[in-house]
Amino acid sequence: MPFPELAHSTVPPLDSDADAIVVALPPLADAGVPDWPGLAAALTAVGFTGAPGTCVRAFAPEATTLPLVVTGTGETPSANAVRDAVGAAVRTTTGYATLAVTLPGVTDAALWAAAAEGAAIGGYRFDGYKTSAGASRADRVVLHAAEALNDDALARATAIGTAVAAVKDLVNTPADRLGPVEFAATAVAAAADLPITVDVTDENGLEAQGFGGILGVGRGSARPPRLVRLDYSPDVNERHVAIVGKGITFDSGGLSLKPPASMVGMKYDMAGAATALAVVVAAATLRLPVRVTGWLCLAENMPSGTATRPGDVLTMLDGKTVEVLNTDAEGRLVLADGLAAASRDRPDLIVDVATLTGAIIVALGNRHVGVMGDDGAVDEYLDAAERAGELAWALPLPAHMEDELDSPIADIQNAKVGDPAGGSMFAGLFLRRFVGRTSDADDAPQIPWVHLDIAGAGTSKSAAFGATDKGPTGASVRSLIALLEGGVR
Repeated sequence: MPFPELAHSTVPPLDSDADAIVVALPPLADAGVPDWPGLAAALTAVGFTGAPGTCVRAFAPEATTLPLVVTGTGETPSANAVRDAVGAAVRTTTGYATLAVTLPGVTDAALWAAAAEGAAIGGYRFDGYKTSAGASRADRVVLHAAEALNDDALARATAIGTAVAAVKDLVNTPADRLGPVEFAATAVAAAADLPITVDVTDENGLEAQGFGGILGVGRGSARPPRLVRLDYSPDVNERHVAIVGKGITFDSGGLSLKPPASMVGMKYDMAGAATALAVVVAAATLRLPVRVTGWLCLAENMPSGTATRPGDVLTMLDGKTVEVLNTDAEGRLVLADGLAAASRDRPDLIVDVATLTGAIIVALGNRHVGVMGDDGAVDEYLDAAERAGELAWALPLPAHMEDELDSPIADIQNAKVGDPAGGSMFAGLFLRRFVGRTSDADDAPQIPWVHLDIAGAGTSKSAAFGATDKGPTGASVRSLIALLEGGVR
């Protein structure tokens, strides 16, 4: 398992058989420090402030011979603060097989659930392809929560940890080992023991059905594209949510070739499809009373004699024609087909998630997910993100930019040439053109839709933070699970 096994215990933490104890505390002046002999003096000696993000080692031999890792929750511990504090401690504490976690004086079940979630996320590891193992993170984390943590909360934390780890595993896997065919096989395997129906459409099926966007992006590669549809449909379901994920397993830019330095990390360009897969699996694992359909739009964007050229026109699944002015604006082409396909089921909500634009990083930096779409759908996602403790920010889809999508020879163009202004919003406006209506009536409203651009938030390139390691973050996974749970929890 790529993260620690989670367990809970009613045994006092000082009686634990763990190899080390993690203690999450507010500042010393705010009380809450357990009455362990010598602990307060030990914390004062190492300068523990209790501020969020602080993590120190302490030695209190009068209380225990076990190593103590003390992490700060801030003055008023919230679920987010506890999740980050415990996650940071588990992430940075290596060399111990079992960790005991305690939140002295805390009886709030929500805070203990956040601690379990933080432990699962912070304990992620990807051994990858190293020939020698480095320092290891814990294999097991025991939360000494008395009666404040039940089996359901622990199962939910495990499901979330599994979902986030699944995205990170897929994103970490090199593109030579994970093309569209291999990704599709991974999706089939992930759903095998769950009430999920999986359909995989190969290049011949895509051609026969008219998926011009996915085919157009993938035709420059020797590795053919795939479309994977996953359907979790419980007998009792309150709504139907479709999640469409961009799955570019490697993005060279196509004939609009990226500079060499910009290709580094482009195995990450399938994080949206990985997110869609992980969220459907989590919904089925948790048996949520919501129908969830995932659409994984998988292709490799490569230059060759068969690749789509700048100026070519593609016919998309819904019949619209697109002039391709930039083959490096390929994510919106595969998503357009996915949105059109998802619309045919007429779900109650469509969410697309993608590492779509560099412009979103310019606009929002590296931690916020860019959110666009219908006001109601955007508000619902932002509310879920707040509950999940993930950063997200809404951007407009300005009516005055609609004319910029016009092509002189096709229905729409996929990029603005030489004009980077509002690139993320242009992409959002492009995608909105492929969201279907709630019925066949010409005046029927468009299906509620929200677009998530995770190009910045999906990867932490500079450093780890909180429970999140450097590298892929699994951004939006927890928010989407919270959105599906809605008022169910």
